[in-house]
Amino acid sequence: MTQEAAIEQCKALIGDSLGWGDAASWTNEDFDTLSESIFDKTGVRLSVSTLKRLWGKVKYDSSPNMGTLNALARYAGFEGWRALLSAAPTINHPAQSQPAASAPTPPPAQSPPPTPRHSRPTTPIILATIALVALLSLLSARLIHPDKTSAPPRFEARRTSDNLPNSVVFDYDATSFSPHSVIIQQSWDTRRRESVNPAGTQHTSIYYSPGYFRAKLIVDGEIKRQTDVFIPSNGWKGIIQREPLPIYLRPDEVKQDSGYMGISAATLKEKTGSGIFSGVWVDFANVREFPGITGDHFTLETTVRNTSTVEECLCRKVQITIVGKLSAIIIPLCDKGCISDIGLYFGSGGFSGKNYDLSAFGCDFSQWQQIKCTEANNHFEIRLNGHIIFVKDKVGSIGDIMGVRVAFEGTGLIKDLHLRGHGENLNVLAQ
Repeated sequence: MTQEAAIEQCKALIGDSLGWGDAASWTNEDFDTLSESIFDKTGVRLSVSTLKRLWGKVKYDSSPNMGTLNALARYAGFEGWRALLSAAPTINHPAQSQPAASAPTPPPAQSPPPTPRHSRPTTPIILATIALVALLSLLSARLIHPDKTSAPPRFEARRTSDNLPNSVVFDYDATSFSPHSVIIQQSWDTRRRESVNPAGTQHTSIYYSPGYFRAKLIVDGEIKRQTDVFIPSNGWKGIIQREPLPIYLRPDEVKQDSGYMGISAATLKEKTGSGIFSGVWVDFANVREFPGITGDHFTLETTVRNTSTVEECLCRKVQITIVGKLSAIIIPLCDKGCISDIGLYFGSGGFSGKNYDLSAFGCDFSQWQQIKCTEANNHFEIRLNGHIIFVKDKVGSIGDIMGVRVAFEGTGLIKDLHLRGHGENLNVLAQ
């Protein structure tokens, strides 16, 4: 089977599993939902534009790369693209019928038995009886289960406050799907799921951290609708991430005498009750709109340092996140000996330290570390202390930038943080 034929076969399998009908009628929202569904199942984010090119919505002459093909194959239920190619000759999707069996040889013609003198044809009576039973069953079903398919599906969100924590009211209607189960997922994190009444119309959730989230309405295991949830931070917010509830830091516990932003070992020990910080994350977030700065043309520069000792925190990780309306960029740093346990994410894909060499992101935290991240003209680049450590073209925009966050495993300091784009040059640390 040629690669083109295999791609069509894979698309057919995906289309059959979705049950959305002819792909020619799919909307931009449908492709957005498919993108999120592929990411949830495979961990690989294929952009809406990539999916539209594959399904012929956008003219594009180049062939998809192997990463895209592997993601599609895994979403279709295979281990990867090569596994799909190997199985391609035997694949049948539900839209394909099985070959008809050979017709049996008809028996020799026989004379029909004689009809009794007083017999009457029974077929009309049987058919009338079947029709009557079917009609009564239909009327009974409509009385017991009134038709609710007239209401269009709905999923909307509105926050109740401008502060943290923040409750969000979800207005939803999934009855047109005749659901057995309905789940609302707060964000990309599948742990943030709550079962709701399939026949209900409202549900509320509490968001303890600021951010720009894409909540999902999941009906019988499938993402049917999504809606954006914007939770601003009102300036910088320091949060010790802890289950089940986080700990908020006061402004005087965040700003240091040096003018830097961060948290000391004494404060973290007081708040957590322990002098061991491995696995304890402190998040500094400034989530708000940055007018004029978009995810396809920006530069972020910051200078940071994890100040924990190795006795307090073994790997001393740092995560710098740029929050966009469509996705996010997550840049990891850590002690040089722990690069196996980090991951880089750049909006349309990512790399795990388990199967990709991220040693360039290892740091000597006895010194300040300067990170510069740039996206312009479809070119994405990360520099550490002036040296290029990662480059990739055509990574896809994360949308309008809606926030920045710097998180430390243990204690740490932020010396400066600037965000530039389209004529804007913001000293975000001072805001």
